[in-house]
Amino acid sequence: MKSFIETIKSIEVESPVDKIIGQLKQLISTGQLMPGDRLPPERMLAEKFGVGRSYVREAILKLEFYGLLKTNPQSGTYVAGMGIKIMDNLITDIIKFNKDDFNALLEARYYLELDAVKLAAERRTEEDLVSLREAIEDFEQKIDSGQDAVEEDMLFHIKIARASKNSVIESMILIIIPDLIKNINENKLCGENRGLQSKKEHREILRAIENQDIDAAENAVAGHLHDMYQISKAGYLAQKIIQKP
Repeated sequence: MKSFIETIKSIEVESPVDKIIGQLKQLISTGQLMPGDRLPPERMLAEKFGVGRSYVREAILKLEFYGLLKTNPQSGTYVAGMGIKIMDNLITDIIKFNKDDFNALLEARYYLELDAVKLAAERRTEEDLVSLREAIEDFEQKIDSGQDAVEEDMLFHIKIARASKNSVIESMILIIIPDLIKNINENKLCGENRGLQSKKEHREILRAIENQDIDAAENAVAGHLHDMYQISKAGYLAQKIIQKP
């Protein structure tokens, strides 16, 4: 017989993004938002939800990625033309997406970034290089002043994804980045000297992209993400051991 302590479940704290998606789900489920309806502007939604526009933008990005919303630069964002039941179930899945599987997040990031950096080395423009250098400088400035630079680190990787010129890869990396930042901070996965090591590794990645050396770019990113990838592999191994009868 299990003791009562084993039956207690952790309390799930919803993020602002999940709450926004949840409210949109409710509006769709009740028919207040119908396929083809246009959403209010981001600024107005942010005011009504009582959050910053970045949260609204992230929620819309996730729903767009899964085809539940469509944005037209000229006319705004619309509810996709699919059945309400299908939309309702898909939104439920999005809210649950990556809640408990940090190992899957790390693994997905590893393989996505290997593809992204190879394409970035092949397709980067001078404008991309300027953007990457700025991201590196922002990261190094934070590290040199002894501050946390997880978000600046992630921004550098987002810039690489953007340089890939593959909108799907970029969107997928943008979707998993917020959950990665949250988990990395909560689990304190970055050691004290990790930032100093990352400075060197970022420069190696940038150099390979500048030289359009695809193999060097892939190897540089693989080395940079090696520790995180090993954490994901260890996590899967631990899960398999726990699941054994």
